[in-house]
Amino acid sequence: MKSPIVNALSFPTILLVLLCAPAAAGTLDVQRPEVREFIERMAAEHDYDRDALEGMLAVAETKPAIIEAISRPAEKTLAWHQYRDIFLTDERIAAGADFWRTHDEALERISKETGVSREVLVGVIGVETYFGRITGKYRVLDSLTTLAFDYPPRAAFFRRELEQFLLLVREEGMRATDALGSYAGAMGAPQFMPSSYRAYAVDSSRDGRRDIWTDWQDVIGSIANYLVRNGWQPGTPVATQATLGDGFSGQADPAKNTLSATETVASLSREGVMFATDLADDEPGQLLVLEGDDGNEYWVGFHNFFVITRYNRSVMYAMVVHQLGREIALKVEHGAS
Repeated sequence: MKSPIVNALSFPTILLVLLCAPAAAGTLDVQRPEVREFIERMAAEHDYDRDALEGMLAVAETKPAIIEAISRPAEKTLAWHQYRDIFLTDERIAAGADFWRTHDEALERISKETGVSREVLVGVIGVETYFGRITGKYRVLDSLTTLAFDYPPRAAFFRRELEQFLLLVREEGMRATDALGSYAGAMGAPQFMPSSYRAYAVDSSRDGRRDIWTDWQDVIGSIANYLVRNGWQPGTPVATQATLGDGFSGQADPAKNTLSATETVASLSREGVMFATDLADDEPGQLLVLEGDDGNEYWVGFHNFFVITRYNRSVMYAMVVHQLGREIALKVEHGAS
């Protein structure tokens, strides 16, 4: 569930997509000028074998369903309580507890090595793919070629991701047609785009491969590495609930939530935000306002909260990862089935 790729499109943009998109599914025409240019650039910049590359691209299938999915105007923004209820279900929490118990050794080892808490690691996997149950049904090759050559609004972005995917295929000894993912090309249990796969995936099982589909040690280690590389601070909290004192002088509006901490523990306290923490006064913190079932909920997000938003640039995403992980940890701790 990486940063949102799709936003609502204007009518002229949608019209452009409809005019440029292929009318029916079919294999990619490798003689198209833009495809030939891509092949030549890959050969020149990365010493990629032209024949091998042409052979891979020739079996890629253009999928109108992918264009339709990415062109569809964004659904209305969910309130926090609606978003939370998608993920914080009894079934998902129970599945998370089972996952934790099954992979406890790997979770404990990787958490100790990286400093990323087990509950956050499990929370990310639970939100991203329901512990591997929902990882996408499209061939990544089809998704990326369709969007790279038949989706003008984001063609440059997806050509870069196609480039990264093909480099990944060569590096990892993968078959380009085997990788499955989302309609946008996000792959495996962590839902990494190819550029993130190349940058952050690790061989935590030490078997010589970085497998984010079936090797859960690699999945857990790769998510931990992503968070560490984006600034995770071991042993520090993610978020805590808060209340607003009578003299509160700040802004309490869900629309004002930000993706970085512009305040500190001390400045929030001075503004009348009441919360408990052992962090020093100069540590970063930010008031978060979320629409609950019965009015606004107030939280303070600390540094690690905003590290989680680097995985998906959404305050609600980071909060649901935190809360799902905590609920799973409590279920494991209490030994409930």
